[in-house]
Amino acid sequence: MSTLGDGDDRTWRLVEDLFPLHRAVTGPGVRATLARVAEEIPLDVHEVPSGTPVLDWTVPDEWTVREAWIEGSDGRRFADISQNNLHLMSYSRPVRGRFSLAELDDHVHSMPDRPHAIPFKASLFGNSWAFCLAHNDRVALAEGDYEVCVDATLEPGSLTYGELVLPGETTDEILLTTHVCHPSMANDNLSGIAVLTEIGRRLADRTRRYTYRLLFIPGTFGSITWLAMHREAVARVRHGLVLTGLGDASSLHYKRSRRGSTEIDRAADIVFRDRAAGDRSIPFSPYGYDERQFCSPGFDLAVGRLSRSLHGEFPEYHTSDDNLSFIDLAQLNDAADAVDAILDVLESNRTMVNLAPEGEPQLGRRGLFTSLGGGIDAKSFEMVLLWVLSDSDGSKDLIDIADHCKLPYSQVVHAADALEAAGLLEEAE
Repeated sequence: MSTLGDGDDRTWRLVEDLFPLHRAVTGPGVRATLARVAEEIPLDVHEVPSGTPVLDWTVPDEWTVREAWIEGSDGRRFADISQNNLHLMSYSRPVRGRFSLAELDDHVHSMPDRPHAIPFKASLFGNSWAFCLAHNDRVALAEGDYEVCVDATLEPGSLTYGELVLPGETTDEILLTTHVCHPSMANDNLSGIAVLTEIGRRLADRTRRYTYRLLFIPGTFGSITWLAMHREAVARVRHGLVLTGLGDASSLHYKRSRRGSTEIDRAADIVFRDRAAGDRSIPFSPYGYDERQFCSPGFDLAVGRLSRSLHGEFPEYHTSDDNLSFIDLAQLNDAADAVDAILDVLESNRTMVNLAPEGEPQLGRRGLFTSLGGGIDAKSFEMVLLWVLSDSDGSKDLIDIADHCKLPYSQVVHAADALEAAGLLEEAE
């Protein structure tokens, strides 16, 4: 795929700058990532000490790696993280010594079914070390001894996450999150960071009914930690969206919340219908990204997930093939537009009551046909007005009405605004 980006594009520059950073659940790579995002939007960075109890878990020790490589008897180094971060299994313990090929092979991961790609592996709770190689390179290793270096530390530190809160007219919140813990993978990590950063820029420039909370968090541990430590904020979350895997060539997939029919689920459905781009909704499952934490039974928040190719279901997933050539700036921008559209629906959706329900009111004398907009003609706009009046009995919100009459949501909102301004509708209490 081509990247369409150029040196002047902020989104693509962000992706390029973040790609080389060695991220893990904890450590300097996450801090460097958040510092770069903070050049685009104003983040508050939080540190939660290792050992802090968070729900059924404990914040882990901080892992830092300085160098890691394997050296053959000929002095040639390979599997060097200075060349590719994926060469070292994340959270590998420190090691320095000589190993035979047979001994080394017990500490090597590769993918026979994708022999040119380096796999991504992590072992957060193991006291182990390993390197990751393209399978073609692994099978080409000659007999002999190999020098191994993993210069790393695992010691008490903290878990780091970034947060941006944009106050709205109400304290009810929309929660938007992405994970920041994967090294050098463009779709499964950087695409979510790039899209959420762009959404932060857009939200800052507009009037907001809801308060927005943007979280840049390590996967699993970040959401569990935030949920454990922010009970008051959790109670204010009305809608939420996890963003990941948004840069590849696939159409969009919206994973529904655990309840399956929340307002954000319906908002995504109506946006996908109006986009007519082949996007589709899929049911909730307790496997995936941080939506499974936010939707766990004890919280059961109305949080969905937006992605393109589903995790684990595209060949490049968790390999070195998930690189900058695998994602496309146009796809990132399209994903940001889809998020924008979902948020616009949530911002504008409301339940209305017809104040002139007995018979059809005179629309022309109220100047409603001068309220045309969006390229709609007078006859078509009259039909939207009539549908909104007919369905505004206090039992349907605007999403319901747009779904019922099969008309674009934007036209339904425009008609509702015009009717409300003309004194024919009011918002239900």
